[in-house]
Amino acid sequence: MTVTTTHTLSLAQGDVDLTVEIQGRPQGEGHPFLLLHGGGGPQTVAPFAGLLAEQRPASIITPLHPGFGGTVRPAWLTDVPALAQLYAQLLDTLGLEDVTVVGNSIGGWIAAELAVLGSDRISSVVLVNAVGIQVPGHPVADTFSLSPVELAQLSFHDPSKFRFDSSALSDAQRAVMAANRAALEVYSGPHAMADPTLLERLAKVTHPTLVAWGESDQVVDADYGRAWAAAIPGARFELLPGTGHMPQVETPAEFLPVLWDFADAHATNRPTH
Repeated sequence: MTVTTTHTLSLAQGDVDLTVEIQGRPQGEGHPFLLLHGGGGPQTVAPFAGLLAEQRPASIITPLHPGFGGTVRPAWLTDVPALAQLYAQLLDTLGLEDVTVVGNSIGGWIAAELAVLGSDRISSVVLVNAVGIQVPGHPVADTFSLSPVELAQLSFHDPSKFRFDSSALSDAQRAVMAANRAALEVYSGPHAMADPTLLERLAKVTHPTLVAWGESDQVVDADYGRAWAAAIPGARFELLPGTGHMPQVETPAEFLPVLWDFADAHATNRPTH
């Protein structure tokens, strides 16, 4: 069962109403995961959150980045570092400890900024085909210029399994998709889905970090992923075969044990299996 709650959090710039979905074991009875979705919206992680809750002793917290999924984004909330501050405060508000932070695509960028902040509530970080850094010769694909079909060609190992039929969408669904895209464009900033300062700042990260990468990703290639791992002290890089930009969508059964084993190895309080 998924429980949806809304928390009013306060940053220096103002207040934010943050919508959070929670499922799995009750707090304190399962390993906590903060699961940060990518530009495709919360539906790109929701089924995987359900699978993780079903198959492992886990508590999964999935926030909706403000502006996604029909939520409101305050006008001042415009960048990834501010989102990271928001999620650091969420961990404090919920009183969570021993958290594995998992982020896919722009969610990985947010996870990395959260790791740079250095919260002692975090036990490990997993970046899954993350964007956010600048790597010479390995640009992030300009997804805003692509049609859904073109984006799928870059995103999936086997795009034929993920055909997108826009004609099946309701007007309400179209409105949410448009709002998601508008929020993503704001958060992605002026540097083509990257922060020129981030690569150097990753040297501050002290959390155990796994960089997991779908081998067939053409949005951000595997060498881009290796650059992430090289910039984070002690980070491990793992190439995931037969999958693309969203392993949690395309090959969830194969990705789940990779994620769990890393989180479990670095947990300070291991739940019973």
